Amino acid sequence: MKEKIKGIENEISVFDINNVESLEKFRIHFLGSKNCIKDLFAELKSVPNEEKKEIGQLMNALRTSAQEKFDSSKIRLENSASDDTKIDLSRPADQIEIGSRHPLSLVRSEIIEIFNRIGFTVSEGPEIEDDWHNFSALNFPPEHPARDMQDTFFIEKGETEMALRTHTSSVQVRVMENEKPPIRTISPGRVYRNEAISARAHCFFHQVEGLYIDKDVSFADLKQTLLYFAQEMFGEKAQIRLRPSYFPFTEPSAEVDVSCTICNSKGCNVCKYTGWLEILGCGMVDPNVLEASNIDSKAFSGFAFGMGVERIAQLKYRVNDLRLYSENDVRFLKQFSSGM
Repeated sequence: MKEKIKGIENEISVFDINNVESLEKFRIHFLGSKNCIKDLFAELKSVPNEEKKEIGQLMNALRTSAQEKFDSSKIRLENSASDDTKIDLSRPADQIEIGSRHPLSLVRSEIIEIFNRIGFTVSEGPEIEDDWHNFSALNFPPEHPARDMQDTFFIEKGETEMALRTHTSSVQVRVMENEKPPIRTISPGRVYRNEAISARAHCFFHQVEGLYIDKDVSFADLKQTLLYFAQEMFGEKAQIRLRPSYFPFTEPSAEVDVSCTICNSKGCNVCKYTGWLEILGCGMVDPNVLEASNIDSKAFSGFAFGMGVERIAQLKYRVNDLRLYSENDVRFLKQFSSGM
């Protein structure tokens, strides 16, 4: 019996496995349902009792040896097959098509760069805001329409009101609370309004709001800052005009128009034949807003402004439908340069 076991051991050791077919032959002969090792186990009953333990151990070792050779050979053949399909690193790579940056990202970056050149830093804040930062600290009276459900997406009502921010002025409040004048910052970000979606309005859009607080800041400083921005964004021939307006957080307040770059102020259907296009709102920071953030309104003054990124992009790229910016239509996005 021992000689039979040794003979099968020799067969296992010299069996040449060099392909899938020979591997399968090895499996059938030594590990299959009718393999030669199983035949040896059938003969175990004829072995004397005093030798059964020894012979059984030898047969178990024989079966283990066959299984180990099968497993190692299988792994070797699989690795060899995968080597044949490896990528040829010496081949030239396929050209990767570089995508375009989103037009709103291009305009946002350009606005930030323009104001960075005159000392404005960038401040950011949460999109979910409490009543204090979104309304109360900005001098919104309790009965102001902007607090109504028709304009604001409220998340939580009651003692602690939480809502999706309606403007990035909330970021300016946080800056005033945590920094001492002089303050010169812009706050770009996404804002939300409870409005019907159309070509001219959307329930979310993007703003860049600016704030400058220091001693002896005047309305003339505001006007020159906005003129500088308009000429950097729309060309050195661009002009601006300011029209009286109202905002709870500024006094006096104004709407700012820029000369139409499409018709050179001669009048066209884009500017409704006025020669002017509205781009932003602005004003001197209301003393109540300064005091709410513990800034002495008698020692400091400041101005603030806010613009819609979509509005600037509309004028820059002549896109008349706001919905295009959020539809991710590749045909639309491919029209804009990568900006790199």
